[in-house]
Amino acid sequence: MIEPLTICDELITYFEDNEKQQMKGITGRGVNLAVKNSVDITKAPSELLLPGNEVFRQYFESLFVCYQDYANQWPFLQLFGEELHIGKFNIQRYQSGQHFQKIHTERSGLQNLHRIFAWMTYLNDVDNCDGGSTVFSHYDLEIQPKKGLTLIWPAEWTHAHKGNLLRAHSKYIITGWMHFPS
Repeated sequence: MIEPLTICDELITYFEDNEKQQMKGITGRGVNLAVKNSVDITKAPSELLLPGNEVFRQYFESLFVCYQDYANQWPFLQLFGEELHIGKFNIQRYQSGQHFQKIHTERSGLQNLHRIFAWMTYLNDVDNCDGGSTVFSHYDLEIQPKKGLTLIWPAEWTHAHKGNLLRAHSKYIITGWMHFPS
């Protein structure tokens, strides 16, 4: 869990206050609303030190604690995961009728071969009746968005996933990848 939960509120506020940075959902193959229907703000790690981006530094400090917990659960990671970097990342908003409809994986070709893990934090709660869950198809696992809940998973095909249709309200997430140093 991301702590304190106020970080989630601050990230949503950042998203809503920065309308000029918002773009239609982008995938590795460009904008295709039939695949991913969302509004995103993409940030690069080099932007973390810019004024007004303090919330991202707070978020990544908390994400690092989540990763340490993950690595403790999977001790093998300590053999090769001593230094992982964060690349570009997205803050995303899905509104009623939107979702990432295509089952996909985070490492699907040479352009993203460097990705080791994907991570995602839900920035708000979404009621079961409103949809919006994340489905990991190979495991018959469905996760309902809960504010602060952070998922970290291997970027491989074994963790193919998609988002279920959001039937009401909005869903906010922050998501990205961990990779080996360049």
